[in-house]
Amino acid sequence: MNELVHSPRRTNDPARTMAEILTVATTEFANKGLAGARIDEIAAATRTSKRMIYYYFGSKEGLYIAVLEDAYRRMRRIEADLHLENLTPEAALQRLVEFTFDHHASNPDYIRLVMTENMERGAYLAQSKTIQELNVPAIQAIRHLYDRGVAHGVFRAGLDPVDIHASISALTFFNVSNQYTFGLIFKNEPQSSSAIAARRDNVVEMVVRFVRQSN
Repeated sequence: MNELVHSPRRTNDPARTMAEILTVATTEFANKGLAGARIDEIAAATRTSKRMIYYYFGSKEGLYIAVLEDAYRRMRRIEADLHLENLTPEAALQRLVEFTFDHHASNPDYIRLVMTENMERGAYLAQSKTIQELNVPAIQAIRHLYDRGVAHGVFRAGLDPVDIHASISALTFFNVSNQYTFGLIFKNEPQSSSAIAARRDNVVEMVVRFVRQSN
């Protein structure tokens, strides 16, 4: 009598299987974009099948959206662990900028995914049912530390927390997204350890000075 042999890891641990698929798919989509990524390669690398991937995520586009959501979710989860409310307003702002800079520098796949989705004009993030909810805490954290700073006379009034977030994102994103073209054009080594450290300090100072109350 023939017996069907099932993989306990795949059959009994779907959460782990999905996490492995997301990890491999993150690299695949980051390196090749949505159009160039191949489900066959993701399936082979995770020892699953296209059928299983479609079962969990619905389609290639569904997997891509899940990858985007997971990338934002991981970043926001770490942000929540910064406990900015326990720091003075200026120290909290400095810590947030440092974290964002370090996160982007050490997660180039995240940067490439965001660049890919911008090339898609946000069409797939727009289909996400959770992306807005995932990013609300980021703005709330800035709003809370900014309001505390204004109340204490440390930060100048009249700034928009979303604009502060945009400034932090822009200054920390460019260092990774444009490293190759910038380095080639200006004949420098923007990714040397000393250059990264100096750029990190400069970005922190620029943001803090922008928000700080003038004496």
